[in-house]
Amino acid sequence: MSLAILRSRALAGMHAPPVTVEVHLANGLPSFTIVGLPEAEVKEARDRVRAALQNARFEFPARRITANLAPADLPKESGRFDLAIALGILAASSQIPGDCLDQYEFAGELSLSGQVLPVRGALAMACAMAQGEGAQQRRSFILPQANADEAALVKDAVILPAQSLLQVCAHFSTRDASERLQPHVSTACSSPSTWPDFSDVKGQLQARRALEVAAAGGHSILLVGPPGTGKSMLAARLPGILPPMTEQQALEAAAVQSLGQGFDARRWKQRPFRSPHHTASAAALVGGGGMPRPGEISLAHHGVLFLDELPEFSRHVLEVLREPMESGRITISRAARQAEFPARFQLLAAMNPCPCGYSGHDSGKCRCSPDVIARYQWTSSQLN
Repeated sequence: MSLAILRSRALAGMHAPPVTVEVHLANGLPSFTIVGLPEAEVKEARDRVRAALQNARFEFPARRITANLAPADLPKESGRFDLAIALGILAASSQIPGDCLDQYEFAGELSLSGQVLPVRGALAMACAMAQGEGAQQRRSFILPQANADEAALVKDAVILPAQSLLQVCAHFSTRDASERLQPHVSTACSSPSTWPDFSDVKGQLQARRALEVAAAGGHSILLVGPPGTGKSMLAARLPGILPPMTEQQALEAAAVQSLGQGFDARRWKQRPFRSPHHTASAAALVGGGGMPRPGEISLAHHGVLFLDELPEFSRHVLEVLREPMESGRITISRAARQAEFPARFQLLAAMNPCPCGYSGHDSGKCRCSPDVIARYQWTSSQLN
């Protein structure tokens, strides 16, 4: 046949809407066109797919190839559609069987050698597949080996990891069960916390008591003291004394981190700890971009957001924290698209009492005037 239809998924904030990948081979001058509102990295799939097929010893059809990513009004980004497009070309040119492709969903970027490279948002796609349209049809999910652990955290999803294009093609072409892709079982478990131990802190009874109360009640806290008194040391140990995460909380936090740099299954059920530098912009803190991505407050979902040297953050950056702290979510609006991310975090901040840091210290080193101290401390009061 000259037409192949496969299933994949895009990313729109925390959602992973289904995408139908249609590949058609027609007569005419050889060409390769990808339509369906693709971003630049999707358009570049033409060269990656061509090289991957040729290096895997498949024939690249010298025909007019059109790959349509439907729906056409949904923006498509990243290389996650490479694998589906390559398989569509092979099925449309009858190089692999195409009668059972509708039983699967595909996601994976292809290297020029035909290796299947990891993609961003695998856990979010697996959640959407298990709970949305794919749940009724019980499709299996073929994705890169490197994404298997995080995607398998979704208990109702059937995850089939692959390392190369040849492995995926063998899965459809052979009847030998040993050569077919095998379902992946998640090895993630609630491992002991890797955060620094609270018992390392000697003394500081008042500060330790305050952190214990904040951890029990989910309160925000501000640590004020001269340099070297242990503010950052105490802050780094707060995640280790927080209550254990529930299954749902762990899945939500992992899904958000999967949208960023990926989720490490070894940190399953461990609360995130984010500590952005004081030069971070408002967009870095709350998220943004042409294709909206989560910021630090969302990556700290169900965890701790630590703002060290609080007065050094610009007022605009601190002001954007008001709504997320109240609502527990952040909505990022752009001219053509909108995305909503969860942002239920525990705020922990630290600061010196004055610009030099020694106001009220017994050493008498401070030479800051009262009005300078008042202006410096005013910033911290804006989040109260």
